Amino acid sequence: MRLAVFDCDGTLVDGQADVCWAMDRAFARAGLAAPDPSAVRRIVGLSLPAAVRALAPALTDDQNQAVTEYYRSSFRARREEGLLDEPLYDGIADLLRDLRSTGWHLAVATGKSDRGLAACLATHGIADLFVSLQTADRHPSKPHPAMLEAALFEAGASREEAVMIGDTSFDMVMARSIGVAAIGVGWGYHAPPELLASGAARVVATPAALAAALEETLP
Repeated sequence: MRLAVFDCDGTLVDGQADVCWAMDRAFARAGLAAPDPSAVRRIVGLSLPAAVRALAPALTDDQNQAVTEYYRSSFRARREEGLLDEPLYDGIADLLRDLRSTGWHLAVATGKSDRGLAACLATHGIADLFVSLQTADRHPSKPHPAMLEAALFEAGASREEAVMIGDTSFDMVMARSIGVAAIGVGWGYHAPPELLASGAARVVATPAALAAALEETLP
């Protein structure tokens, strides 16, 4: 058994434009000043209520809930209108299929919702490659390890048989907290030094380098 657990936004797909747009709109609909886009990119990967709290810690619970619901409805409407743009990073589709062909099992652990993740994977025709899909709908926000532990359970893998791949410190801390190896990707939303400081064994610059790193981590 070899299990590769992937984050989604910033690792498999680049959805930052839509995330920033929806967060800007959600704050505006709540009558609040929009957060800086650079701050929004840094919270990608957290569950939505935790992300809003990180962006605006002074909000009341009611305000946080309002922004959260406005974000969800804005993002959903954008998807239904066919305006959502979450492209796969170059080389990711080939990487995933190559890993499956060489015996790897694949999973996702993401701050997305069940609906959002399912739509994203279906759009790119890669949903059937994964044996486990874990989202913020059923787990505490990263870096809590619950979704990673669930992926291990569903795949039938031990901690020693798994690798977490992600672009944020949340992914690295989540993995290291339960003894799972962690590899950072340098094309996402947190810088390589931060990933290394948070527990990444290494940070790779391309999907091809990621394939090699996975083989070295779990030969």
